Amino acid sequence: MTPLDPTAVPPHVVVVGGGPGGYEAALVARSHGAQVTVVEQQGMGGAAVLTDVVPSKTLIATAEWMTIADRAPELGIRMPDDVVDPLSDVNVSLATGGIPVVSAYAAPAAQAQSLGGAGVQAAASAAGTAEEKRKHFVDLQAVNKRVLALARAQSADIRGRLEREGIRIVHGKGRLDGPARVIAELADGATEVLEADSILLALGATPRTLPTAVPDGERILTWTQMYNLRELPERLIVVGSGVTGAEFAGAYNALGSDVVLVSSRDRVLPGEDEDAAELLEGVFRSRGMTVLSRSRAAAAVRTDDGVEVSLSDGRVVHGSHVLVAVGGVPSTSGLGLEEAGVRLSESGHVVVDRVSRTSVRGIYASGDCTGVLPLASVAAMQGRIAVAHALGDAVQPLALRTVASNIFTAPEIATVGYSEEKLRAQNSKFITTTLPLARNPRAKMLGIKDGFVKLFAHPEAGVVLGGVVVAPRASELIFPITLAVQHRLTVENVASAFTIYPSLSGSIAEGARVLDARVGK
Repeated sequence: MTPLDPTAVPPHVVVVGGGPGGYEAALVARSHGAQVTVVEQQGMGGAAVLTDVVPSKTLIATAEWMTIADRAPELGIRMPDDVVDPLSDVNVSLATGGIPVVSAYAAPAAQAQSLGGAGVQAAASAAGTAEEKRKHFVDLQAVNKRVLALARAQSADIRGRLEREGIRIVHGKGRLDGPARVIAELADGATEVLEADSILLALGATPRTLPTAVPDGERILTWTQMYNLRELPERLIVVGSGVTGAEFAGAYNALGSDVVLVSSRDRVLPGEDEDAAELLEGVFRSRGMTVLSRSRAAAAVRTDDGVEVSLSDGRVVHGSHVLVAVGGVPSTSGLGLEEAGVRLSESGHVVVDRVSRTSVRGIYASGDCTGVLPLASVAAMQGRIAVAHALGDAVQPLALRTVASNIFTAPEIATVGYSEEKLRAQNSKFITTTLPLARNPRAKMLGIKDGFVKLFAHPEAGVVLGGVVVAPRASELIFPITLAVQHRLTVENVASAFTIYPSLSGSIAEGARVLDARVGK
């Protein structure tokens, strides 16, 4: 980091937007000695903290506990009212690698038979209520209350951090007034003019809506409106099978809703690793979710007791609620960007280079408004690079090849580096291996049935080119592969490192050993 001249007047950096791409940039600018002002309308952390990433991942974490609880009987954990005959209801579970396990959900008839004649009547009378007694359920109002409280707490933490660093926060809507001035429209109707030496636009995005499925906040919903629900949807229709659609569909399915996922493509998550997407779709179906592939939603309307979603082929899907998850729209209109000379793409995104410069000298942009990659981690990195560059520091341009991403479904899907599709498309030489987690001893102990580790490497140099992890907490497991891709480690480097036994990360080292044996062959 190059420090500023302490005798000079510090430059004024104005950040428009307080999301990850904004507040991270503000902290870097302040650490360089700049005077920093952040203009944020919604609250520090922006949509990522208040209505998007933090709330959705908190909801998903709650759903994960439901999934764990559903799996408990396989591990021998029973509810007090379970009636189990350890001899008559023995199943073989894939989670145990073929070891016999006792099911806590024996059929009532089998239970009655195991109890003998005296127990027939008791078992029969218990059959109607056993499910209710053992079934855990979700208080969605309490869940959403916690979700929103956690988001507000995180926002307050961010605000406190910025204020402690001496960063000024202006609560209002920022717009450009030329290339070196920001006008903040305050909540009370007043305005404040902010002269700036450098400007960072961290404007974010909002959910894209369909003219034939206008959200009403009650039955037809965007993902930002899901946290206003007080009761669990009886039948939730999710339109869109991208990351957001898949995450919410999986979460509400785990929470207990009947879920219908409408996908216009051949499979869910069309942009992700094909093996991972197919595995996840199989998991969705096995858990009772209805997946309508190659089905495009044409419209959604309210009915007396729910919603109707019309598909382009004439079919109609009935439900209690519908979530429209069809991407986002950059929040760039009406803010004076084009008038100031900032070039926008046809989709309305701010056009930036790899150090986040826009078409106007001194104006930078980061995050979802740029359309580079809709990840909070990328937004934060863009913001940090932008202000460091603006203040004269040497920076390393953004390298998307080293970005790790994660889809918070159950199981999670984490990826980094080159994808298999990309390697094939550019005719690259590569070797690959896939290790099912079912072989991993730690996975067996945890009752994990679904998942794998996949690695890609150069066939001659052995350099790790990329990887895919499908597993619970894949977001944590991807990190060693990310380090390998970032630092161009070889599979030999990865294979020779110690791993804990037993551990899920052991499969990463095992995969590296498999590839290392094939390098140069």
